[in-house]
Amino acid sequence: MISQSAMEYLMTYGWAILAIAIVMVSLYSLGIFNLGSLQPTATPGSCQVIRTAAQTSLAGQCNNLIPKYVGYFNGQNTEITLKYPLPSVASQVSVVAWVKKVTGTSGGIVRSRLPFGFGFEDGATCLRLFINSQWGLGQCSYNDNGAWHFVAGTYNGTTDTQYVDGISIGSESYTSTINADGSSFVISEFPPSSGYIPFNGSIADLQVYNTSLPPDTVKALYKEGIGGAPIDLQHLIGWWPLNGNANDYSGSNNQGTITGPIVWSASWQAGYSQPSS
Repeated sequence: MISQSAMEYLMTYGWAILAIAIVMVSLYSLGIFNLGSLQPTATPGSCQVIRTAAQTSLAGQCNNLIPKYVGYFNGQNTEITLKYPLPSVASQVSVVAWVKKVTGTSGGIVRSRLPFGFGFEDGATCLRLFINSQWGLGQCSYNDNGAWHFVAGTYNGTTDTQYVDGISIGSESYTSTINADGSSFVISEFPPSSGYIPFNGSIADLQVYNTSLPPDTVKALYKEGIGGAPIDLQHLIGWWPLNGNANDYSGSNNQGTITGPIVWSASWQAGYSQPSS
């Protein structure tokens, strides 16, 4: 009798239970139940660099809160164009960012035509730094698992090094100057030798420096997490948190012009883990 009642219950309410289960799985996949989504978030522009004749300093809410939004690029026709040349890029450069790319895809995080670029190529696991005509520099051990990762590329005039989550994955020797050609600087694209491959996925907290950041600084930037502020303010030449807009908060005021349907996603936390201190 009990088993018959249970069967009747399941037959009556089974479809409703199934529908609820599907909704719960969908919400989980969007990160709704991620504990990170319950954390306080930083609003767009809540932290920025202030430059005066006397000093350069951070101002606002710069306590590494996770961002409210990140920028999602569709891998086809979405990019952010900025002016070029950037201030004082001559012989050294560093690019750092948090990324969550669609698994199996290649695509540039940033490019400035011939001077330099940074992104993924060759089966989507190769993290490459482009310097002038030499675009093959890079390491092919990126964990292409669809999760958020902190990536960095540094070049000191003789050696380029790639980092993932604060750890160096390799470096190569290459000597060159970074020759500006007056072209625009673009977020979500690779240099021309790579066929202008756009980024497919999310980018946050993009920072560009006119120096080769040492390993301990790269590690410290990773430890700050996805809401981290720049560390070496004297060498910082561009900072685009992509937290709801394409503005530059480095004090250089190199605001971006958006092309294509960029999405400012507030449901981005799935696949992100705050680095342990």
